[in-house]
Amino acid sequence: MIDFKEMGVEKKILDAVDDLGFTTPTPIQEKTIPVLLEKDSKDIIALAQTGTGKTAAFGIPLLQKSNPASKKVQYLVLSPTRELCLQIADDLRMLGKYKPEIKITAVFGGSSIEKQIKDLKKGAQIVSATPGRLVDLINRRKINLSDVDVVVLDEADEMLNMGFRDELDAIIDETPSDRSTLLFSATMPKEVFAMTKRFMKTPVEITAGKKNTGAQNVNHESYFVQARDRYLALKRIVDFHPNIYGIVFCRTRRETQEVADKLMKDGYNADALHGDLSQAQRDAVMNKFRIKHLKLLVATDVAARGLDVSDLTHIINYNLPDELEIYTHRSGRTGRAGKFGTSIVIANLREKNKLRQIEKQLGKKFEIKNVPLGKEVCEKQLFHLIDRMEKVEVDHSQIDSFLPEIMKKLEWLDREELIKKFVSVEFNRFLDYYKNTSDLNKPEEGKRSKRGRNSQEGFTRFFLNLGKTDNLTPVMVIGMIKDYSGIKDINIGVIDIMQNFSFFEADSEYADELLDGFKNKKMKNRKIVLEIASARTNDNKEKRSNKKSFRKNRRPAQKDFDRAKPRRRRRK
Repeated sequence: MIDFKEMGVEKKILDAVDDLGFTTPTPIQEKTIPVLLEKDSKDIIALAQTGTGKTAAFGIPLLQKSNPASKKVQYLVLSPTRELCLQIADDLRMLGKYKPEIKITAVFGGSSIEKQIKDLKKGAQIVSATPGRLVDLINRRKINLSDVDVVVLDEADEMLNMGFRDELDAIIDETPSDRSTLLFSATMPKEVFAMTKRFMKTPVEITAGKKNTGAQNVNHESYFVQARDRYLALKRIVDFHPNIYGIVFCRTRRETQEVADKLMKDGYNADALHGDLSQAQRDAVMNKFRIKHLKLLVATDVAARGLDVSDLTHIINYNLPDELEIYTHRSGRTGRAGKFGTSIVIANLREKNKLRQIEKQLGKKFEIKNVPLGKEVCEKQLFHLIDRMEKVEVDHSQIDSFLPEIMKKLEWLDREELIKKFVSVEFNRFLDYYKNTSDLNKPEEGKRSKRGRNSQEGFTRFFLNLGKTDNLTPVMVIGMIKDYSGIKDINIGVIDIMQNFSFFEADSEYADELLDGFKNKKMKNRKIVLEIASARTNDNKEKRSNKKSFRKNRRPAQKDFDRAKPRRRRRK
């Protein structure tokens, strides 16, 4: 393996690299830096997982080739979030600490645009930007990209997932046609491949690892539970790993805050990170997490982009993401720099197919595990406490003066009783909490319901006073559920539309939100009524409605009657 000097990196940057403690290049750096340092720039597609040193891979050549005599923007780095934008700018400044003549400016949303305009007026050879804010600056004519030599698209897959296609098109149109484009991505979905066709000419492809695969040092585990037990399972998993330091991923901002609030209320060192927080709040949370004052960060995928935190032991997927590539990004945040990590999925049985698709993409199998029982959690915590006591360093200069009084106070206790009491001081709370807890592991199959079909565990069946006579369709029901509840990613089960009413199943976790959301709603001046349906209520309402419909219109009603309660064949 060659070192940075053999790749042609200049001394000033080598000194900065040494200060940062980099000894040997990572695979993506070893393959990318020599190509970018060549006199004639090329279009490059670089595929590498998060945390493999991509910033230095493109940053070192950009710093070395920048012309300090010109104050115009020469290199543009685009990234999906402000966190990643700031991280890139900070990393470039550290790599260029001995080249102060090279100015680096970050422009991003959520911060004063006036200050960023002032920084640009002073001159900047390298600009790190988010697409939205950069388009705003272009429209205000506060930035000129006509002299840009290279455009770097970092986390290109995520920029497309976040809907920045139009902004990217507008930005690229402002750059010279003979510029070079460097595309860095952890995955290569069809959308990213299409982008390469639009923006690049005969690109060189550099791959560190396989396309769309996860980090090699990450183990993948899954726990199947009922939806209503998801949070209880999360707590048990966390308690079963006393040294956990990780990120809990949720799909929505609301859920992220709710889970974080519950964890903090239950005594865990946790906090939330999502888009509703101000920049100052986000910075405060991240600073606490980086110095390990927090052991759990509950975050959305968007807010967590660009977080550069080392030594994460676990990634917990409180919900599976809608896009399979996002799981690769999540799991890639652990198992870095030669260390091993674990990615955990808390799922229900209906998500088995989604897990199989992820397995196919990763080229790895999930280890299906049982949620730890209360007794197992207590045992794990007990021996963790004993290990801590055994390895703790004693400061004799501080303790010895108190020993005579301590010995006198405890002399009536024998050795065994003394050990039990010291262990119990910290351990009793686990014993009290877990002594009567139930088994959360999900049964393999749903039980037969009173209506004769498989019930879905973790789902609540609702009655809705709208049906075919109201021209109701399943698509309309799904739209009403999501719009009225305000929960876009709610899991929806079976939808049965009858002549004058309907039934649908939805995640029990959001039953209250659904009931509240449907209150005082109307459809064509008809008040909508939503109720939780019991098995008996379902049967009675179906019988009454079908009997009435049968009299009015025999053939259409007969279909609903057959669906609600199949008739038995007569014996000959």
